[in-house]
Amino acid sequence: MNTSREYPRIVVAPPGPRAQQIIDRDMANSSTSYIKEYPLAMSHGRGAMIEDVDGNRFIDFMAGIAVASTGYGHPKVVAAVKGAAEQFFSMCGTDFFYQPMSDLVERLARIAPGPSKKRVFLSNSGTEAIEGAIKLVRDSTRRTDLIAFHGSFHGRTYGAMSLGASKVKQRAHFGPFLPGVHHVPFPDPYRLKTGGQDAGEFVLEHIEKHLFKRIVAPDDVAAIFIEPLLGEGGYIVPPPGFLKGLRALCDRHGILLVFDEVQTGVGRTGHMWAADIFDVEPDVLCTAKGLGSGVPIGAIIAKESVMKWARGSHGSTFGGSLIGCAAALATLDVVEDGLIDNARAMGARLKAGFQSMAERFPCIGDVRGVGLFIGVDFVTDRVSKQPDPKLVARLEREAFARGLLLLGCGESVIRVAPPLVLDAYDVDTGLAIFEEALAAAVAATAA
Repeated sequence: MNTSREYPRIVVAPPGPRAQQIIDRDMANSSTSYIKEYPLAMSHGRGAMIEDVDGNRFIDFMAGIAVASTGYGHPKVVAAVKGAAEQFFSMCGTDFFYQPMSDLVERLARIAPGPSKKRVFLSNSGTEAIEGAIKLVRDSTRRTDLIAFHGSFHGRTYGAMSLGASKVKQRAHFGPFLPGVHHVPFPDPYRLKTGGQDAGEFVLEHIEKHLFKRIVAPDDVAAIFIEPLLGEGGYIVPPPGFLKGLRALCDRHGILLVFDEVQTGVGRTGHMWAADIFDVEPDVLCTAKGLGSGVPIGAIIAKESVMKWARGSHGSTFGGSLIGCAAALATLDVVEDGLIDNARAMGARLKAGFQSMAERFPCIGDVRGVGLFIGVDFVTDRVSKQPDPKLVARLEREAFARGLLLLGCGESVIRVAPPLVLDAYDVDTGLAIFEEALAAAVAATAA
């Protein structure tokens, strides 16, 4: 946990002179595809605090898009990475053996949701895990088609991008995409128009009565890919019974169920996996992001009955590198040693703070989430639920200027996915800055 309370601290309005030099060089030479949300030039971090190159300190409510699970500079993770680097960097786990890789695949197989025996493939990232999972489910079922959800984000390579349906700019001018991918509504309890029907039941009926009767035969479908809690699409929590219903639908038709837990896994929700919240065992689970506390590593965890592809049919030169495995093993140690409970407690504290704020700010239409996976949805008014992206963009900038790092998602949602090590000081101070920045953003938007 954090011991120093010398943050947040703004010593020079960001971007300061050193940050501006970095930004100018970057913007002159880097790919135009980079988003560069706001002018943060990071120097280092400790716990849930980030310091930029000009000495400004910020409370981090976004963890590099849910990556810094154990915070910044956690001594156990740093020691594990240093120790691994002194041995060797990588020795292609596709072809050879080393103990940390054996330890990690054994551990992930053991802690995966559900009672079935699992096998594990290690990748470099969440996107690569999704790409591998597409191959795996087609190989396992000998079927071709895939189902995914509106609002979903699974990565930026072609298979993952074909499954995604979050923002058109992520797909524009890149087609054609992977054939045989069908999208259905995500059961958003806040915005999905269902005529009063439960959103989960509405979507399940849509799959059975529309998709399977008009578009694709169920025995052509290899798998349904879903984020159990929708991430990039708006940090949306489905109705309680939906995932069990989806599991039953898949079982009826011999379809595999794939959970994309790239954002939600490794303790973020106050459980090791979001699947544990709903007591649903997927056939395949993909994870990454927080698994290595920022060191690149991902995993496909699948039932042994599913992961039976032929020797040499899939591999990765750097997936499961020694450094990645060391970081992941240390991360799991730290997460299991109190951070899951902390995510649950601090998540409840954050959520209560945002719900209290919503009583004073009618622009907050909905507050939702589990653990440290929280979405604050902003609207022009609560009756129409019209998203207000301009307010969210302004709020990000106002918070940044005051020492709080935020990140949007969906149409007009602030995602709150901080390091799992944040404590009551981080929560309460961050909430106070959030409210001050929101008041300024509302006034500026109105003006």
